[in-house]
Amino acid sequence: MSRGRLFVLRLAVAGMVVTLLGRLWFLQVVSGERYVRAAADVRIRSVTLPAVRGPILDVAGRPLVTNRTRPVVTVNAVELAHQPDGGREVLTRLGEALGRSYRQIVEKVRLCGPSVPRPCWPGSPYEPIPVAEAVSVPAALQISERQQDFPGVRTELRPVRAHPSGASAAHTLGYVQGAEGRDGLEGVYDGELAGRAGRRDVAVDNTGRVTRTVREVPPVPGNTLVTSIDTRIQAVAERALGRALRATGGTSGAVVIMESGTGRVVALAGRPSYDPGVWTDGVTAAEYRALPLLSQAVQGEWAPGSTWKVASVAAAASAGYALDATYDCPAGYPIGGRTFGNFGSADLGPMTMHGALVRSCDTIFYRLADELWRRRSSVPQETARGFGFGAPTGVDLPGEAAGAVPDAAAKKAHWRATRAESCRRAVKGYPELADRARAAYLTTIAGENCRGGGAWRPGDSANFSIGQGGVLVTPLQLARAYAAVANGGTLHSPRVGLRVVRPDGTTARTITPPVAGRLPASPETLRFIRQALAQVPREGTAEGAFKGFPFGKIAVAGKTGTAESFGHRDTSWFASFAPDPAYTVVVVLSRGGRGAEGAAPAAREVWEGILGLRERR
Repeated sequence: MSRGRLFVLRLAVAGMVVTLLGRLWFLQVVSGERYVRAAADVRIRSVTLPAVRGPILDVAGRPLVTNRTRPVVTVNAVELAHQPDGGREVLTRLGEALGRSYRQIVEKVRLCGPSVPRPCWPGSPYEPIPVAEAVSVPAALQISERQQDFPGVRTELRPVRAHPSGASAAHTLGYVQGAEGRDGLEGVYDGELAGRAGRRDVAVDNTGRVTRTVREVPPVPGNTLVTSIDTRIQAVAERALGRALRATGGTSGAVVIMESGTGRVVALAGRPSYDPGVWTDGVTAAEYRALPLLSQAVQGEWAPGSTWKVASVAAAASAGYALDATYDCPAGYPIGGRTFGNFGSADLGPMTMHGALVRSCDTIFYRLADELWRRRSSVPQETARGFGFGAPTGVDLPGEAAGAVPDAAAKKAHWRATRAESCRRAVKGYPELADRARAAYLTTIAGENCRGGGAWRPGDSANFSIGQGGVLVTPLQLARAYAAVANGGTLHSPRVGLRVVRPDGTTARTITPPVAGRLPASPETLRFIRQALAQVPREGTAEGAFKGFPFGKIAVAGKTGTAESFGHRDTSWFASFAPDPAYTVVVVLSRGGRGAEGAAPAAREVWEGILGLRERR
């Protein structure tokens, strides 16, 4: 080889070496960090470490919702994938040990994806996947002691929610179901109860097998929610409600107890209820549909009957009527070609508004409603809304109902929306109903709605004045309004939460019920109403229910309410308050009969229970 060719060859080799060194320098120095990160992304997988959920306590620190540990069987999906049959034999053996089919087990282990139907595992394949939570201790021990038969399967103790009081306050406390399902206080305060999840970064080889733990950030446990619920008073309310429904044959009902001056909720009882422990092991779709999830205290709506008259008295005062003037209370009052009568067609004679509340005269309110209708006055509706009716209270619970304050505009809108159906029913009737009297009544109403043009008539005003004719309230709304009457006129947005406490015992925040407004009534009017209500249990419509009651120890004032429900027994109400302890107690019994015979005795039982607790304390 000539010297020239040898020089060219050496030059070419030198060029290639320089190029290679330059490329290595670029990859290792200039782009080294980026490639290291890319390599790490391939090798590192993160596993979420769930935090322990914070407990929920009553006002005295007694547990309402806690955590308890129990055996849970988990499966390592990556380990199963490395077995010759993909883990089928292990899962079949596991199903036999747990009394479940292979299909039930494998559905929980398979990973969720766009084309994978539920049930499936939505988390990381590197997390232990729970396949059985309701595991007996013997079954858990059997699996633990036979690890050679169950490679990739573990048993461990995990926290689950526990409810020491069972069904008591179930709707208030709510539930936690899976990753998304939340309700009640568990849902509203989830961000503070849930804590902060931790993370474990693990290294995996090219087959996906975990080789080591790279880093671990421990989870932070959730905060504690202290509520204003008093477990002992809650139990009193639950017992009184249950006994009242059994005694009257009522189908559902609620008891609401509030601190009159603060808006804090002391107890919320509702029936029907359920044991929230059903959520621990999960429920099927059919079981879910059968659960009575409606909170009667917050979401139940009924016509309030005569408990509404506190708003009607305030409206009369605002419209210029003298409360201490004398009004006649005849057996009936004619409106629009129809006579609106007192309960039992009783002629009670002349009386002031004081007597109208104490003895619950309807015809006085019919007359005032008729006169205000003739004046085209909107004072009754404005006053009712000023009492907080027709809108949610803003309580710290989800799904609150708004109730209804009907007026001319609402009736017109409803008529427009239902006119076609009303006219059809006016001709066709209701042949599908076995109750012919009810069918005839509904046909007549349909005819009136078809022809009436949705006009607000004097009869609508008359019904409105005594808490019927489309008026709807929730027990919580009525309790808030009566609490405002008791405290001098301040409407609060009720709160069940009292404060949030960190795991170290320090207070993260205090929850104060905000002021939502003032009742549209003067101090003199509210004083007048309180004085009249104080006589209702002593010599008025609730006298029989409170005969022999120790008013010297608890000066209970209140109002009975009986709301008609066509085709069913009446809705029974009693709304009450006392200065010491400064509580407001409202009881409603759906289909419970007259207020004096159903709800008032139940309210008395609640007040006697509160007195007994105070004397023992």
